[in-house]
Amino acid sequence: MKKLSEARVSFLAHEILRALRSEGLVEVEHERLALADLKQLLNQEDELSERIDATVRQKIGTLSRKIPPGSREWDVLYRQYWEQELRKIRP
Repeated sequence: MKKLSEARVSFLAHEILRALRSEGLVEVEHERLALADLKQLLNQEDELSERIDATVRQKIGTLSRKIPPGSREWDVLYRQYWEQELRKIRP
C-alpha cells in the first residue's frame, strides 16, 4: 500500500474542511489549526492502513495453500482479514 504524499494529505484536508463548511457542519475560527488537525488525522489513518495492509498480506502469505494476488479468492480473503484487523483496533 502506498503512503499518501504530503501534497495529497494537504489537498484532502482542504477538501474535507471545505465540504464541512459548505454543509454547515463546522465553523472554524483558526483555519490553520483546523487544517493541521485534519492533516494529522489523515496521516494517522494512513499509517494505520499501512500496518493493517502489511498484517493482512502476511496472513494471506502464510496460508498453507498459496493464493495468487489479484485473484478473486485473494481479494475476498484480503477484505475479510482487513475487517478483522480493523475490529481489533476499533471494536
